[in-house]
Amino acid sequence: MANMTAQDVISTQREEWTRVAPGWEKWDAVFDRNLSFINYRLVAEARLRPGFRVLDLGSGTGYPALLAAQAVTPEGSVVGLDLSEAMLTVARRKAKEQGLSNVEFMAADACAIDLGDASFDAVTSRFCLMFLPDIQKAVRDIARVLKPGGYLAAAVWSAPEKNPMTSAPMGVLKKMLSLPTPDPDQPGIFRLAKPGDLRGTMESAGLDTIVEDETVGESFYASADEYFEALMEIAAPLQTLFAKLSTEQKAGAEAEIKQAVSKFRRNGHLALPMAVRVVSGRKPIS
Repeated sequence: MANMTAQDVISTQREEWTRVAPGWEKWDAVFDRNLSFINYRLVAEARLRPGFRVLDLGSGTGYPALLAAQAVTPEGSVVGLDLSEAMLTVARRKAKEQGLSNVEFMAADACAIDLGDASFDAVTSRFCLMFLPDIQKAVRDIARVLKPGGYLAAAVWSAPEKNPMTSAPMGVLKKMLSLPTPDPDQPGIFRLAKPGDLRGTMESAGLDTIVEDETVGESFYASADEYFEALMEIAAPLQTLFAKLSTEQKAGAEAEIKQAVSKFRRNGHLALPMAVRVVSGRKPIS
């Protein structure tokens, strides 16, 4: 991505998220269950209450926007943005199934928030900010659309070694492919993994009362087979890397990845550790 423009990055990401949207819908219940504790944490850190107008960035197939919509009823409302219209189709279906009429999903670029100044009481974002080509601009835009006293609550992945769900397959593939060292300033899953990374950006955007915390949990799968199947259907970057392998290499990589995560088997299922950085900040009242 080093030679790509910001618009190139956004276009590529839109294509990738659209490509894996069917996988996210297929595994929707599994990921909603595994990440529900983060959704509730973000709703709490954003100080949501009935009557609030909330903006959710990177809504994907609906969370935490749907939970936020429940929290702000009856008078409040939620706007959820995501690059992929295909992902949002799933989110809209879930909103209808849950009887939520106070949430609207729009396909839009979180780096170019075309919404009014001071128009939201709170902003939430789950696993979105680290993928943006210009995080500083995005957070400044978030501060702009927040009302004075409103909170931004964001979740980003912590260090790779604390998240074997993602780092284990990448470790295997690095042994089979000549992969460049990731540029820490380029969009990627662990771009904001270091303590203070997102905090500093929020401070630069003028937010205060910033709180940063690492929250740990576990991601559950019935077996290593289920984990691998889900991974290959929802992880666009891994799909791209696997396509570069020979048939024999693919079989070897699959076996090695399953072996790597099998050490986390407990009570008949996989319990993969997760570590998430949750950072919140407030727009000054005056």
